[in-house]
Amino acid sequence: MSLRRVYETTVIINAALEDQDIDAVISKITSYIENHGGELMETNKWGRRRLAYPINKKYNGYYVHLVFTTIPSVLPVLERFLILEDTILRHLTLILPEKLRKLRQEKALAEGKAGEGTTLISTADETAEAEVEDKKAETTETETV
Repeated sequence: MSLRRVYETTVIINAALEDQDIDAVISKITSYIENHGGELMETNKWGRRRLAYPINKKYNGYYVHLVFTTIPSVLPVLERFLILEDTILRHLTLILPEKLRKLRQEKALAEGKAGEGTTLISTADETAEAEVEDKKAETTETETV
C-alpha cells in the first residue's frame, strides 16, 4: 500500500470563459482527482486576476487552488490531464510541507471546520485589504507625531 500525501495544485483557467464554464472546468478537475483515488480537502477560488505576463495571448486568468490527498502514482496522470485540457493556461502541483499542513489543521480547528472540505473564496483579497488598512494606520500615526 502506498503512502498518501497532501498536495496542492494551483490552476489558471482562461478567464474569457463564462462563469458556468469555469465552474464546469473546476468540477471536471475535482471529479478527476476523486475518480483516481484522491480526496479533496480544500477548493479555493481566487477569481479573475491579471497575469504577470501574457500566456497564449491571454492577459487575464481565473485562479483556483486545490488541496488534496492522493498516492504519488496518480500525479503523472493528473499532470497529463491538466496539460491536455485546453481551457487551463498553467498549473503547478506541489507537496504540501508538514509545517504548513499542521498550520492549516490548527486554523481549521480554531474556526471549527476540522475534517470538512471547505470552499474559501478570495482569501487573498481579505489579506491584502487587512495589509492596506495596517499601512493606513501606520501612516496616520506617523503624520500625527
